Amino acid sequence: SLGMVFQPVLHPPYSNNIGWQHTSVFVFKLEFKECFSLYDKKQKGKINASDLITVMRCLGTSPTLGEVETHLQGHKIDRKAELDFSTFLTIMYRQMQQEDPGKEILVALAMMDKQKKGFITASELRAKLTRLGEKLSEDEVDDLLREAKIAPNGMVKYEEFIHTITLPFTDY
Repeated sequence: SLGMVFQPVLHPPYSNNIGWQHTSVFVFKLEFKECFSLYDKKQKGKINASDLITVMRCLGTSPTLGEVETHLQGHKIDRKAELDFSTFLTIMYRQMQQEDPGKEILVALAMMDKQKKGFITASELRAKLTRLGEKLSEDEVDDLLREAKIAPNGMVKYEEFIHTITLPFTDY
C-alpha cells in the first residue's frame, strides 16, 4: 500500500491523507508475514528478539542496534525473549515512520514491481490509490500523475515518482 507512504506528500490536496497509515500495515502484512515466518523456527508464531534486527533489515528498513533495543524495551521484551507477529508489525510500522518517507514509498512501490525492474504501470498505481485506505478520487489521481508527468497508460519509474511527490510544495 501507499498508506503512510503518502502522509509526507506536501502537495495539496494529498498532505492530509493521514488515514492511509492504516492501509500500509494491511498491504505490507503479507510480505512481512512471509519474512517473519522464515525466522519462526519453532513454527509457533514467534521469533527470537535476537533475530528482530535481521528480519527488519530483510524487509528494507535500516534500524540500528539502539533503535531495536528501544523498540523491544517499549514492548517490555527482553533480548532473549520472543515476540509475536502483531508486536513485530507494530515495531516495523514505527520504524518505517522514523525513517526517510521516500524510503517508505519505495518499499511500497517496489512490492508492486513483480519483475523488479524499477517500473510499475500507471494503472497499477491508480488501482492502489483509488481502492485502498483513504481513497483518492479519479481526478485526484489524474492530478498526481499529471504533476509527476506520467501518462495515464504509461509506466511509472517509481524512484523518480517518489522524488516528485515528496518535493516540498512551492507557494507561487
